[in-house]
Amino acid sequence: TRMVGFSAFAQDDDDRKIMADAKEAMAKMIDKDAAVEKFFNNSAGYAIFPNVGKGGLIVGAAAGNGIVYENGVAIGSTELKKLSVGLQAGGQAISEVIFFETQEALEDFKDGDFEFAAGVSAVVLKEGKAKNIKYKDGVAVAAMPKGGLMAEASVGGQKFDYESFEENEDED
Repeated sequence: TRMVGFSAFAQDDDDRKIMADAKEAMAKMIDKDAAVEKFFNNSAGYAIFPNVGKGGLIVGAAAGNGIVYENGVAIGSTELKKLSVGLQAGGQAISEVIFFETQEALEDFKDGDFEFAAGVSAVVLKEGKAKNIKYKDGVAVAAMPKGGLMAEASVGGQKFDYESFEENEDED
């Protein structure tokens, strides 16, 4: 099993807070359905958004910040810029993780302006559901409600920005 390590790159307090939340979200997802752990261990990388859509029906607002990992190491931050209607309708916060099957899929995400096609939906994690996670075009998505039940999570139309921690080092 690969341990999640944190790199020595410069991060601000917000990044560190999101990292701690991401680590906690990952632990809760594995707790919810242990089968998801193999996706964390076997993917080229993943992006975790610990708090997506807090505050319910926010149309077009920035929906969540996350951390991108490559081979288990935090390499940068990401912002979910557009929340899909399917999640908003539930009016509850979720944790979301995007798994990148290949290095190529991860690089596509890191190029910035990554967007999900309209029909993409996330597997909602509860016991026994992680086995339904399937890669499509090198990417798979899982979501976990932070309270209450959620039948389905449409993530189509979500857009993301990416910023490497290395690029932040000169800003202080």
